[in-house]
Amino acid sequence: MSTPEPGREEGRAGRVAIRAAGAADFATLWPMLRCVIRAGETYAIDPGLSRAGAYALWMEAPRAIYVAEVAGEICGTFYIKTNLPGGGAHVCNAGFVVAERARGQGLARAMCLRAEDEARAMGYLAMQFNFVVETNRGAIALWQDLGFETVGRLPRAFRHPEAGLVDARVMYKWLDG
Repeated sequence: MSTPEPGREEGRAGRVAIRAAGAADFATLWPMLRCVIRAGETYAIDPGLSRAGAYALWMEAPRAIYVAEVAGEICGTFYIKTNLPGGGAHVCNAGFVVAERARGQGLARAMCLRAEDEARAMGYLAMQFNFVVETNRGAIALWQDLGFETVGRLPRAFRHPEAGLVDARVMYKWLDG
């Protein structure tokens, strides 16, 4: 497989174009975000979060927001933000959402690899996922495959709508190598 041009990653869905998101992209992102938020299965976010609340959370709070496009259609999004200020400011956090129709095609992998590159360029030395829900087995397998380690487990920290109280993991990766 040839090396993709900058800003493009390879996924099973074909070439994935990843670019910075703008305010105008939110009209397309909102249905994707709403679906994930309302399901209440992977993010510790109020399932009743309003569109305006989601905009503030996803588009305003992070340091950088990106969209992933396949064949010109936005199919995923991710953000990068400083995990904690002060002495922890060298560690970033990232969040990922893939449209339901695009899952299982390598999009999350392409977005995470790009997020790591962007985080390094911003000066971050590590990436931490604070709350990976134990029932999100696909994400856990992917993050482990990409070199993230489970460094902590929060017992029964998440109330899953079907599985009840489940653990959440803290996953971490040093980005220098």
